[in-house]
Amino acid sequence: MRILLVEDDLQLAEGLKQSLNREGFIINHAVKGSSAITSIAAGDCDMVILDLGLPDMDGMQVLKSVRDKKCHLPVLILTARDSIDEKVRGLDTGADDYIIKPFDMKELLARLRVIERRLGTAEQSIISVGNVTVDIASHSVSVDNTQVELSKKDYIVLRALMENAGRVVSKDKLESRVYEWGEEIASNAIEVRIHHLRRKLPEGFIKTIHGVGYTIQKS
Repeated sequence: MRILLVEDDLQLAEGLKQSLNREGFIINHAVKGSSAITSIAAGDCDMVILDLGLPDMDGMQVLKSVRDKKCHLPVLILTARDSIDEKVRGLDTGADDYIIKPFDMKELLARLRVIERRLGTAEQSIISVGNVTVDIASHSVSVDNTQVELSKKDYIVLRALMENAGRVVSKDKLESRVYEWGEEIASNAIEVRIHHLRRKLPEGFIKTIHGVGYTIQKS
């Protein structure tokens, strides 16, 4: 899942990026509310983690802008504003969740998993197609009940394809799932990931649809 983190505390943002990256999330970071609004309008994320005390505008304005456009993108407010009135205001303005700083990382991850399930990107913790199984909770992959070691990026590509079994996933869509803003991407980066996966998965499991993308057929 691609998360837009809107946070002007650079130290906190870097810590969050590292923690969420380890859990398989792709994090893009915006410091200003105006940058966040532009990114959201471009469709660059699946959800938003939003601080309220931003340098150029109040985070509530960002949330209101999103909801005024009838955008149903999930927004989780992460803020030091701890009054009940602020929490009620945030939820009434359209936030899907509201977490107060300081927070426990385990709680944040649990709240994100709830949003993932609501989005349908993680309807269940186990995804199986044929003899290949992806365990989202443990970030593990097995073939015929034997665990297969994959790099983080290879795992993300396989998970994206497994979640969309029966549908074609474009190269651009896979790139957006795997790489963050500003990360250098080789022209054949996804092809390399697919090659790595094919070496460890059953023959013909991942099919290339030339000029369109890749697919895994439902069993």
